[in-house]
Amino acid sequence: MICDTALWASLPVPAFLIDAEDCILDVNSAGEGFLNVSCKSVLGHPIWDQIAIDAPIEDALLRSRRDGTPLFVNDIDVGSGSRAPLQCGVQFAHVVGKPGQMLLMLTPRELAGSMTRAQSAKSAAQSAIGMAEMLAHEIKNPLAGITGAAQLLSMNLAQDDLELTDLIVEECRRIVKLLDQVEQFGNLSPPDFQPVNLHDVLDRARRSALLGFGAHMTIVDDYDPSLPMAWGDADQLLQVVLNLLKNASEAAENKHGTIKIRTFYEHSFRLRRSDGTGKTLPLQVEVIDDGPGLPPAIQEDVFDPFVSGRENGTGLGLALVSKIVSDHKGWISVSSTPGRTVFRLSLSRVQRDKKVQE
Repeated sequence: MICDTALWASLPVPAFLIDAEDCILDVNSAGEGFLNVSCKSVLGHPIWDQIAIDAPIEDALLRSRRDGTPLFVNDIDVGSGSRAPLQCGVQFAHVVGKPGQMLLMLTPRELAGSMTRAQSAKSAAQSAIGMAEMLAHEIKNPLAGITGAAQLLSMNLAQDDLELTDLIVEECRRIVKLLDQVEQFGNLSPPDFQPVNLHDVLDRARRSALLGFGAHMTIVDDYDPSLPMAWGDADQLLQVVLNLLKNASEAAENKHGTIKIRTFYEHSFRLRRSDGTGKTLPLQVEVIDDGPGLPPAIQEDVFDPFVSGRENGTGLGLALVSKIVSDHKGWISVSSTPGRTVFRLSLSRVQRDKKVQE
């Protein structure tokens, strides 16, 4: 057993103490969460019966144990019997004074540097807000005049010439709509935090999508019925899900496609702040589509304002999603390959007394 129990329990990543036969001697709190079992239930069990590492590391581990050197393996899938694999960094280190014993630590890649990216996205969105507030009024006024003038001209034009004035009016309205979307950043009030049933929010978004922009899509759900209440603003979270569903629907380019909405509980999902503190975000919502996927050139910047993979896209929908999620102290990520794009939303749950967030 680890002698400093307070330090062991405080480790923010899953950690396992194993003996010379690779059997479990101890598991910290994050490790229990990763396995979704108690420490007592796995003591003495082979570590490889509890976790699966998708990489041939047996020979490297034997050399590490023989030579007394640490072993580091980056970006490999690690899972257990009760959870889907996560891409992790895996570290093995020898325990001083305990021959044969090794410490195994897992570091999920998606959590590393998460706060830095969230802060960067929020800063970029705030820059867009300032620009919009300075220019929107000045741009909208002349656009209104141009639209009115084009409509007056159309009254005296022959039918063959109306196409030009119609084009002017249509383009002016499109620009005004774009400015309205930009101004949404500045008009969005802080979240009104309350206990939220995420499945109610998801069902509202699903019904709205099927009656409008997603009418050509099949939307299925895979809900965890035991999911606790979230801590957030139901209306703003609805806006997030609607934007994600709209993004998936538009990616199908009006062809029939399938969107899957999945919820599950991830006890070990923890957001790491730049100051070293952490925040548990166990409630997971995934919006999965079978479209063509995001262009590789924009995958790293897809949550920034004005970044879009569509020819006529504004690049504001996902930026607004990122801002709302950031205001909720949550996390949004994406993984995309042709035929499968997954947007994953991670949120806080309500504590059992339902008065404050976890």
